[in-house]
Amino acid sequence: MPTSLSGSLAAVLAQAPQAGGWTSHDTRLLIAALSGIAVIVVLISWAKLHPFLSLALGATTLGVVAGMPFTDLVSTFTEGLGKTVGDVGLLVALGAMLGKLLTDTGGAERIVETVLRRTTDRTLPWAMVFIAALLGLPMFFEVGVVLLVPVVVMVASRSDQPMLRIGIPALAGLSILHGLVPPHPGPLAAVDALNVDLGITLALGVLVSIPTAIVAGPLFGSFIAKRVQLPPATHLLGKSQVETAPEKRPSFFAAVAMLLLPVVLMLGKSVAELLLAEDSFGYLVLDTVGTPVVAMMLTVLIAIVVLGTGARFSRNRLSEVVGGSLPAIAGIILIVGAGGGFKQTLVESGVNNMITDLASGANLSPLVLGWLIAVGIRVATGSATVATISAAGMVAPMVMGLPPAQGALVALAIGSGSLFLSHVNDAGFWLVKEYFGMTVGQTLKTWSAMETLLSVTSFAVILGLSAVL
Repeated sequence: MPTSLSGSLAAVLAQAPQAGGWTSHDTRLLIAALSGIAVIVVLISWAKLHPFLSLALGATTLGVVAGMPFTDLVSTFTEGLGKTVGDVGLLVALGAMLGKLLTDTGGAERIVETVLRRTTDRTLPWAMVFIAALLGLPMFFEVGVVLLVPVVVMVASRSDQPMLRIGIPALAGLSILHGLVPPHPGPLAAVDALNVDLGITLALGVLVSIPTAIVAGPLFGSFIAKRVQLPPATHLLGKSQVETAPEKRPSFFAAVAMLLLPVVLMLGKSVAELLLAEDSFGYLVLDTVGTPVVAMMLTVLIAIVVLGTGARFSRNRLSEVVGGSLPAIAGIILIVGAGGGFKQTLVESGVNNMITDLASGANLSPLVLGWLIAVGIRVATGSATVATISAAGMVAPMVMGLPPAQGALVALAIGSGSLFLSHVNDAGFWLVKEYFGMTVGQTLKTWSAMETLLSVTSFAVILGLSAVL
């Protein structure tokens, strides 16, 4: 168990007897929770078992140690899995469809070219953050890396800039969205587990992401590029070739509009809840189209028409593009679903309430506790999504009754912790290492340091917003 997580739990335990309600049953539940997490960590990190199976076995361990009847344990896990897949899995699938449409029709490349035409060598790192943020909204981190690295290599080569000065800002923009902003799987799972408002979480997530991406992107990229020397970008051009784009591509405006449409619709729902009467026509419309599944479904349907027409794709080709987006995210949906099953096991076993009581006795806020737990699981397992789901399940009872903005900030704090210190047990670490042609040591100094800076900076911003809101 990582030092940060074990230290926070030790602090909680030290305060538990004074809290007045500590019993042998609570001890058993605490052991059950730690055993479940330990099984997940060992199976993912040491046994290299798929996270879906690891989460299922971790939930089983937790339930057995907590004394749940096995039949209840199975039904609890499957109930949590089904609910999470129903709530989150559909959004993940729709996000994958939108990302695939943007990529294959050439809309993503249109955005990149248009932005780069309007930048100078001095502003290139800032432009890369903007490009990564736009393209990262509907795409998973790994897809965004594969898409952006050829662009980073070509831009660095043509401008004669160090690879890291261009690449770190792009990676920072992608990674912070992956950790904090729906419709990425981690933030969606946190919103679902904590039952907080998606629109408010999205808006605050974007607000937190801006200063965080600036610090860990252009500023850190310029700093580290002078200290870690990589081969010229021309050496990597042979590894990273941009796929041939369609002869005809959608316009810049159309591509950006498709990226921002679900964000606008979901924010419209939150605005309606604040400003309009519930029985008004405007409220009913905004509430319906701003429901996350409806917003994403509408966007995908409109994108099929707008982007497909812009690229002059046939109906058969569009069907292939949309269908081709699904196989790659099947594993992600299963992992998120298993995380929902683990969370439900935490709830039904009584671990959630026990952790809430302990945290209250130790005077730990859900913001701090959620961040620390996510940091510990992230460092141990290497999975941001597993860290987010597990931490959200543990602190969920502490969020009940909080104002909407505070609940959203807890979800963001958990997402922030899930970004901490990506290292050799994280697939993203090796992906970045290979694409940028770095050694393990160079990747630790650049990518791992950037991820830690993202986590610490975003958490500091979240704490500041919590004090204000």
